Parts: sequence; structure tokens; C-alpha cells
Amino acid sequence: MIEKIFKGLIFIFFISAIGLSQRVYTDYVITDACQVRQLITNQGLLWTGGYGIPIFINCEFPPGSYEEHIGEAGIWVGAITPKNDTLVSVTSSWNPHITQGNFFEFWPPSDDPADSIWVVKRGEVVDIPYLPFPYKGLGDKDYVFRYNDYNPVSLKIKNHKPLYIDVIQIAHTWSAPDVLAQVIVYEYFIIPTRFDLKDVYITQWVDPNVGLRTVDFFTMLGDDYTMFFPDLHLGVGLDRPGGGDGDAYSPIGFMIFTPHHKSIPPTSLTWAMIWGESTHPPGITPSRDADKYVQLMQSRTIMDNQDAENGHGSHFVISFGKFQLEQYDTLHFYTAEVLGEGLEGLLNNASSLEYLKERNFKVPSPPPVPPLVVATDNHKIKLSWYPTEEVNPEKYFDPNRADGDSLPFEGYRVYKSTVSIDGPWKLMREYDVAGDGYFHDLGLEHEYVDSGLVNNVEYYYTVTAFSKPDKKLNWPSLETSKRLNARKVVPGTKPPETVGQVAVVPNPYRGDIKYKNYNPPWEKPEPGRSFWMEQDRRIQFINLPQNCVIKIYSLSGILINTIYHNSTENKGYHDWNLTSSVGQAISSGIYLFTVEDLNNHQVQVGKFVIIK
Repeated sequence: MIEKIFKGLIFIFFISAIGLSQRVYTDYVITDACQVRQLITNQGLLWTGGYGIPIFINCEFPPGSYEEHIGEAGIWVGAITPKNDTLVSVTSSWNPHITQGNFFEFWPPSDDPADSIWVVKRGEVVDIPYLPFPYKGLGDKDYVFRYNDYNPVSLKIKNHKPLYIDVIQIAHTWSAPDVLAQVIVYEYFIIPTRFDLKDVYITQWVDPNVGLRTVDFFTMLGDDYTMFFPDLHLGVGLDRPGGGDGDAYSPIGFMIFTPHHKSIPPTSLTWAMIWGESTHPPGITPSRDADKYVQLMQSRTIMDNQDAENGHGSHFVISFGKFQLEQYDTLHFYTAEVLGEGLEGLLNNASSLEYLKERNFKVPSPPPVPPLVVATDNHKIKLSWYPTEEVNPEKYFDPNRADGDSLPFEGYRVYKSTVSIDGPWKLMREYDVAGDGYFHDLGLEHEYVDSGLVNNVEYYYTVTAFSKPDKKLNWPSLETSKRLNARKVVPGTKPPETVGQVAVVPNPYRGDIKYKNYNPPWEKPEPGRSFWMEQDRRIQFINLPQNCVIKIYSLSGILINTIYHNSTENKGYHDWNLTSSVGQAISSGIYLFTVEDLNNHQVQVGKFVIIK
């Protein structure tokens, strides 16, 4: 069963300069198995592209930190055609000659849903139409997609001449251990479809924007700088300490694994690393293909590191080549997006990736995610995770362990957060196999009840499974991703049969109380925003029947707002943010409300007080 994180959406792109519309199946996901929350699109972009994806942060790490790392990123392919045209096709770059909209030179091939992003779990075998073999998941979650530079949309882009290449891209993500959880490995297959290509170069183009995304965008990007580590073929974008965007926890690195192709020995590859300040497009990016190719891709220039003190933002390219590709030949290579705790942590992760690549990224894995079931009640919740025939973490087998342990499962952990579905998490319980000498020998349980909770308030829970360490490989115990099993849970009672006990909480509502500092917070920003705003104020109507209408009046009888409550979730409460029907914040005063049960038309009248 293939899991889709987001359904693909068919967008119609209208190119006003030529008056032509085309259809392609665009899709995106946000990685959730690893610690890096990376936006990935099926046209090779690692950012929104500016065409309506409702994402606030392109690359968030650590989860829930609001720390951004990527402004734009993607690959280029440059080559010489049989007619001696020097051409470059780009997923993303600063091209000043493209002025009407965010047009890019790679797009999905068609409007067929098969051209969406395929999400494949570890060990899952899936038949993907454009792959010549069944695909078996390598990471805990892999994302498989394709794009090309000669589809109907690409062919209508101004000043674009295609190389007629297909690109198949796979993003591999892992939940543990820290090295793999803090990286994303990208696998590429570049295939010429129309003619041979001579002197092919590949470029990783990156515009790092490192810092808190809660500040002005230009404040965030203005103090980045670039470093290069040639032994690892690793370019790193760093945030200068201080400044309006805070001190970043992690830089962002892109690393190229030395590719192997029959046309050239790995030792004969040439490399280039060029950075430029992030002032205005085009920056270091020429608009003409031939200039991109000569000045950046085949230049062999390795620039010194950027001055950390005097830089004004940065973007960079890492290029390598040259390959000779025959028609339908395949250039296969890997890159990695690397993060970590500071520059030292990032470099340690990059160095560890070299070893993991030698093992073809086949490493021990955590157990399957426990089959979690949540039940809510009055002031409490119950979690249960009994193994099933389909999912049994206690019986999983890991062929990549070096110690040969046929049953590497060790236990379960229960976590709770009062902040968000990304944590921070508090360990509530740990249960492990009794008598095997690992961890605490507490014995296994499959239920957990948390009592004394506040009704009608959001809590977050997750249950993970973890393995024994692999002592022969010196590999730590592995735990499933907390995010994969995370649930938002709201304890409370079921809706009453009708009106009669409806109340408002808090009553009075006091503006001098910082409800956002409660634990759990009574008021909190909407997802994607870290700071409280006026529209985050909240009172709650409780003991509501399932289908009713709430009307709120001033003391003089003026209708302030009307709220329709029809709870498909069987909840007996409704929040209101203290704004009128036209979006104006209400003032201090006494307010009246009526609640009409729409099933039997009984009405209850009440009042509440707002003190700001």
C-alpha cells in the first residue's frame, strides 16, 4: 500500500506572453520520517517555486524550531548537443530573462497521476510505471518522482531550448540514528532521450537562507555566508552569529558523492565551487545557457571561503563533470542535504555519510511503527498499541544487522507534548523486554492511560518502538520517528442531547492574563507562526449539542457574530476568537448569547464578560 502525504494537484499554468495554457500534474510532500522538514516538489524544486504551495518554511530543522535553511535549491544539467549547441536546463536558478511568473525549465511529463510523488516505505516493493524494475524502499520513507525539460509546459518557456533529458529523482529519508535523521540523500538518474550528449556537467544550485523564519525575509538572508570543504565536495551555507534572525542551530550543506560512469574515471572528474552574494538576481547566474556552462559549470574554479564578517548573504553552485552520455544512457549519482548541531555536527554527519554510502545506505533499522489507537474520555485519554497481523513490531526482522539477531525488537516508549505535534516531547513511560539484559528489563505493556487532563484542550501523544543495539556493528538502539505516530488528542465529554448546560469559559475573559503561557496553552498561534497575535484570543462554548447555531449579541442587542456548530467529530465545544462577523476585535463589555439546537429548536440564553 503506497502512502501519499499530500495528494497531487493539477494546476493549469497560463503563459501570458504566448497566450497558451498547459496541464501538468504537480505534486509536493513535506518529509516527516526524518528530523528535517523539507518541502520536495515533483519538478525537482526544494522550495515552493512561488506558485501557491501553502508552505511557510521550505526546510525546517530542528522540527518545530521555525528555523529556515533554504531559499531556493535544485540541480542543473549542462551539455553540448550534436549540433554543437551549448545548453543548460535548470530546475531552479535566477534567470532575469524570465520575467512573467515563476517559470522553470523542468516540469512533470504530463497530467497523469502516475507523475505524482510516490511514497514508499522501507522494504515496500512498488511497481512504478517509468522504472524498469519493481522499486524497493531503501529509507524509512522514500519519495520517487520524475521530470523532464521537454514536456508541453517546458517547450513553451521563453528562451528555453531543451536537452531532451529525463530525470528520475529519489529522496531517501531515515528516522534514526541522528546521522541519518538529520540528512536527506537524493538519488538521480539522468537519461538523454533524443540524442547523444557531449561534455555533460551537473550543478547543485543552492540559495541558503539560514535563520528564524519569523523575521523579515530580507533580514534572514542578509547575513549568510558560504564555506566549501573540497575533500567532501560539500558546500555549506551558514548564518553569521547575531543579527535580527537569531543564532541558527544548524547550517545547511549540500554534498556530492563522487559519481561513477563508464565515460570517465572518478579521479578525472573536474569540480567547481563558486559563490556570490545574495543581492539581486542574477547574482552569479548568467542568463544565457552558454555563459552558465562556461563561467560556472566547466570553470574548475574553487573559490576561497566567503568572509563571514563582511558578507551580505550568499548563494553557490557546486559543479562536476564532464561525462559523455549516449542516447538512453544513464548517469547515476547521489547528493545529500546535510544538517546538524552547528558546523561541527554537520561535518560529522557528512563524514559519516561517506561510510554509509559504502554500505549502499543499507543500515540497521528501527522496528515498524506501533499500530496506535487513541480513545478520549472525560479528563483522560487512553493509548493502546497491540500488535496486529499486519503490523507487529515485536516480530520484525532486520537483514542489515551485523549481529544476526533474528528478533531485534526491545521495547516501546510513550511521549506527550502540550505544545505541538512536533514536540517538544516528554517521555511518559518506557516498556522493554524483561530479562534480556538490555535497558531496564521492565516488561512490555500495550496500554497507557493519562488522567487529570483539561477537557477540550489539545494534547499530543506518540508511541515509538525501539530496537536492541547492534554491538557487532557498534550501532546504537534505533527508535521509530516520533512524528510518524504523533496524534493530536482532545479529551472531553460527548455532546449532550440538547441545550441547557451551555457555558462560556473562561468567564470572565481577562485581557491581563497571559493565557498563552498556560500548560497546556489556552491560546497559541496557528501552525507555522511562533508568535501570539490578537486573532489568537479564545473563549470556548462548552456543552453544545452536535448540531446548533450560536449567536452573540452586544448588551444593546446588536448581533456581533453567528457561529454554526455541526460537529462531525462528535465534540461538544466550539472556539471563538473574539472577533465580529466582519473581523473586528470586540471591546470590553457584557455580551449575550443564544444557542439554538437545530434538531429540536430549543434555545438557551446566557451571557459572558470580556475585560481587556
